[in-house]
Amino acid sequence: MKVLISHDEIIEMCKRVGQEITKDFKGKNPIIVCVLKGGAMFHSELIKHIDTDIVVDYIQVKSYAGKESTGEINFKKDMDTDIKDRDVVIVDDLVDSGRTFLALNSILLGRGARTIKFASMLDKPYKRKVPFELDYTGKVIEDLFVIGFGMDLDEKYRNLKDICVYEGE
Repeated sequence: MKVLISHDEIIEMCKRVGQEITKDFKGKNPIIVCVLKGGAMFHSELIKHIDTDIVVDYIQVKSYAGKESTGEINFKKDMDTDIKDRDVVIVDDLVDSGRTFLALNSILLGRGARTIKFASMLDKPYKRKVPFELDYTGKVIEDLFVIGFGMDLDEKYRNLKDICVYEGE
């Protein structure tokens, strides 16, 4: 496996994004929502670098089968926190089609969130199937299938400390 982004680079990315979120939400106590499972490691590192009071919550959706997006969003776990009149930041590992974030945006607006912002460790904006812009981006990458630092292939490789290009077994 070829390392695309080293662990040290990931930490620096988290620091930068954490500073951006801090600047936007200083004194506002936002809810930082992790999209499980892929976003867990990014979320865990990111919140260490947010310097304001926050609430942490989790949501689980599935939109991939193997290396391909299914085009369908299946909700596996919902949030526990009431988001009515609250600021929400959704955090995930990777955005390509934009469908998951667009669906979450619609659902959370329907629940009365005051503001919703989106943060992703990695972005593939040229893969969008729907119009969607991230508020916080760790890094834009090429059209590569990546694993590690929470990202998987059929539940394997999440525990790699670096982000690697999957080149087959």
